[in-house]
Amino acid sequence: MDVNAKNRTALITGASKEIAKSVAMSMAAEGYNLHLVSHTRMDLESTAIEITDRYPVEVHLHDTDLSDSHSISVLLETAGVPDILINNADAIPVGTLENIGGPGWLETWELRVIEYINMCRTFYAAMKGCGYGVIINITGLAVQSSVADYITGTAGNAGLNTFTKKWGSHSLNDGIRVLSVSPGVVNTERLVTLMHTRTEAKFENAAQWQSFLSKFPLGRTASVKECSEVVTLIVSDQATCMSGTVVTAPIMAAIFNRCKKPE
Repeated sequence: MDVNAKNRTALITGASKEIAKSVAMSMAAEGYNLHLVSHTRMDLESTAIEITDRYPVEVHLHDTDLSDSHSISVLLETAGVPDILINNADAIPVGTLENIGGPGWLETWELRVIEYINMCRTFYAAMKGCGYGVIINITGLAVQSSVADYITGTAGNAGLNTFTKKWGSHSLNDGIRVLSVSPGVVNTERLVTLMHTRTEAKFENAAQWQSFLSKFPLGRTASVKECSEVVTLIVSDQATCMSGTVVTAPIMAAIFNRCKKPE
C-alpha cells in the first residue's frame, strides 16, 4: 500500500486491545510513527517491543485514563498534535433496557461515547490550527445488530456514527477528515467468549457458537486484519475525499478484498 506515511504520526487509543494493536502494527508497517495510549502500561510496552522489533519507527507510550477530560488535555500537551487520531476505547458492556438504570447508561457511555467526543473536540481544535488531520472513530455493533441485550452499545455506537457523519460532512473546510469504521461483529477474544456464553445458554453446547454467524450480513465475522488494513487505507492520501463516512462491514470487506496483497 503506497500511503505516503513518511514523517507522519498517528495517535491510537485503546492500543493494548486486539483491534487497535493490529491497527498500530499495520500503520507501523507503512512507516507511521506512533503514540500508543492505554491505561495498561505493561501491555503497551509489550506492543511497543513487538512493533520496534519489526519496523524502524518511533513508538511513544502513554498510560492514561481518558475518561478524565483533563487527562486528554495533558495527553495533547505530551504527545503533540498527531497527523492522525484513532479512537478505539473499551467496549460498552452488555445490558438490556430493563437491567441498566439511568446511572448505568451514563457510566457505560462514559467508557466510549463521551471519551470519543472529548478526544475529538480537543484534538480537532489542535489539528485545525495546523490545517490538516484525520480522525477515525472505531465503533462496533452500531448498524447491523438488533440484539436486545446490547442496547446500550448499539445506541451509543449509532450515536457516534451519526456524530461522525454530521461533523465530517463539513470538517474538510478545516482540512480535516472525520470518519467511522463500524465493522460489526469482529472475531476477537471478547466475541468468542460472548458467543460461547450465549450458545451454552441456548444449546447447552458452547462449541456451536458459530451457528450464530449465519445471521450476520456476510455470514461470518469480520477479521481483525480486515479492520486494521482498512483503517490504514482510509487514513492515507489514497482516500483524501472521504469524510463523514461510516465504513460498515460490507464496505470494509469490499475494500479489503480489492486492496489485499496477493499471497
